[in-house]
Amino acid sequence: MANPEQFGPWAVVTGASSGIGRSMAELLAAKGFNLVLIARREQVLDELAGTLGGAHGIETKVLATDLSDSGAVKACLSATEGLDVGLLVAASGFGAAGPFVDEDPELALEMIDVNIAAVVAMARHFAPRFAAKARGGIVLFGSIVGGQGVPGSANYAATKGYIHSFGEALAREMRPLGVSVLVSAPGPVATEFGGRAGMTYGFSATADQVAEQTLAALGRRSYIAPTAFNRFLQTSLAFLPRFGRVRVMERIMAGMTAG
Repeated sequence: MANPEQFGPWAVVTGASSGIGRSMAELLAAKGFNLVLIARREQVLDELAGTLGGAHGIETKVLATDLSDSGAVKACLSATEGLDVGLLVAASGFGAAGPFVDEDPELALEMIDVNIAAVVAMARHFAPRFAAKARGGIVLFGSIVGGQGVPGSANYAATKGYIHSFGEALAREMRPLGVSVLVSAPGPVATEFGGRAGMTYGFSATADQVAEQTLAALGRRSYIAPTAFNRFLQTSLAFLPRFGRVRVMERIMAGMTAG
């Protein structure tokens, strides 16, 4: 599993206040990484920083900001300039369910800002820093919905499709430079994400399961579908033509948003 000696002493984690981002932060702290914790809720981040610092003797830095805001990413990058960052975990993101014509226009663009633009900006900043030292890692979070269009979640699925394509290519580019890039594509996870997106799950993994399997794959693989159920579902979809995958995902999404 990743360690500070392999990647560098500091890790930047976005979306660190809850869900997969929080679980990733907890695992990294246990491995001895100092942490830059980024999310919107300052009080939650402060409490997490205090808990992890006290339990593991690490240094922490809290940056409370909304990555959809203009200038927020630049402020985060400026705040980390003097740190020996060796790992970027881009776990911040959100989704929405329902017909695209009913989606709030501002929310639709905000989703692209958080799920794509902020991720690319962070990766573009840290990738050259890591390459210059011939070490480092970047963890990006896709989704099972990113493998095809998903009626009922058109915009969100498209943002994750971008992350899949971007991360897979970046992994090939960065490997010869000594930098590991991993795309983790979980299925339903029991976090605040589902409630915000308006979805309910009949089956879901835990954030800890996803984080553990993701971190274990870093440096060994460029893509992972965490949990056995998620791998089974993605394998099953792979045998279908693209239009078939779209129809299956439409039914799955309808089942998660019914009622």
